[in-house]
Formats: sequence, structure tokens, C-alpha cells
Amino acid sequence: MKIRCLIVDDEELARERVRSLLADEEDIQIAGEAADGHAAVAAIEEYQPDLVFLDIQMPGLTGFDVIEAIPEGKLPTVIFTTAYDTHAVRAFEISALDYLLKPFKPARFRESLERARAKISGNSPVPAEPALGTLMAHLRAIDGGPRILVKSPEKILFVRAAEIDHVEAAGNYLVLHCGGERHIVRETMAAMVKRLEPSGFMRISRSSIVNLSRIRELQPISSGHYTVILKTGAKLDMTSPLRDLQERMSG
Repeated sequence: MKIRCLIVDDEELARERVRSLLADEEDIQIAGEAADGHAAVAAIEEYQPDLVFLDIQMPGLTGFDVIEAIPEGKLPTVIFTTAYDTHAVRAFEISALDYLLKPFKPARFRESLERARAKISGNSPVPAEPALGTLMAHLRAIDGGPRILVKSPEKILFVRAAEIDHVEAAGNYLVLHCGGERHIVRETMAAMVKRLEPSGFMRISRSSIVNLSRIRELQPISSGHYTVILKTGAKLDMTSPLRDLQERMSG
């Protein structure tokens, strides 16, 4: 089966680079090219490609605008190609398969193409960890805090520690409570505590980790036991000693 591909970039040299890297790929058919966002939307509607290599910074519409302009259910697999790594988080949040930072090397391009093949063919996608690991390191360098990687079939999110109100154990999973949102990750409580403690979190029971900055008050429920009430209104049972919490809050 031929994979129909669309190349979108406002720079001719950038489009030529992608064309040359695809030249020896027998299962790839270049359906067309576009040099700006408006042309990209029209080309996607006309050619209905399986795969789009999409630049982000373009005249008229950005790559993100192009994605938003395509009706749900008609969006092809997207690999962003850009010279700016500041767009990385949003790229993954809107379900991009991958994010190639220019100038990308042939090996990195082939890795991304293999993931696209796997997704389009319906096979299990090639793991994204190598690319995501680099991105996560970059994000940590920006704000100095940990990011929790949250995967779902539709998208990948990067949740900052500062966004988390509390973490709740749920069987073999953890639930991150972030304002009105909840995100599920597969990780042990011990591992999560180790990641979050340096950022002002504390484990207050076997099943709860709390962001200390979100605590509003404590209510005694029995001798030596308290309910922790967060600014969100959430109520959590605390079984750890009160003095431990006092030391962390005052430290």
C-alpha cells in the first residue's frame, strides 16, 4: 500500500530536503506540496493524504491553525517540522505523531517515518520515548520543575508539577488531580513521591500525595488523625504524623 504524503513548508529548500529524504522510500507517494497554511488546508482537502510533514511558522496560517481548520475525522497523521523547539509541548498536545527540529538528520527522519508507517498500517506504533525524552529534558531546563508524561490513545500531555493539586492511588495507576482535570498514569506511589517531593509535595497517606501549596486547612477527625482540605475543596485523609506536615510546611 502506498502512503500518500503532503509536504508543507514556506521554504523551498525545506520542502526539497523532505523530498530528497523520501526519494528512496518505495512505499511513499508524494501527493503534493504547499507553501503556506491556506494552501495546506486546501491540499489536505483535495489530496486526502495519509501523512503530512507540516511546518509550524508559515505566512497566513500556522501549522496549528491548519490542524484546527481540518474537520475532525479527516485529519491525517501529522509530523511537525520546525526550527523552533518552543512549540513542542503544544505539538504533542494536539496529537502530532512526532516533532522534527530543523535541521534534522536522516536517521531521525527515518525514525519518525517508521512511526508513521506503523500508525498508518494499524500496527503498534514505534515507541516515542527517545524523542520525548529529549523534549522532557528541554522542558525541565525551561522551568526547573519535573513534568509528568501522560499518554492516551489520542494525545500526549506534559503536566507540570505546579499544576497538580494532589495525586491519588487507583489500583495499579495514579490519578493526577489538576484543577478540574484528571489524568491517569501508570506509576507507583513511591516513584511519584520521589519525583514530586523536591517540588513541594508530601505523601500524607498510603494513597495520597498532596501539593503543600494547595492545603487550606486541617480538620481533626480523631486523636492524631486529620482531614486535609485543599483550596479546591477536596478532602483527603491524613495518616502521616502531624509533625511531619508541620515541618514540611514551615521549611
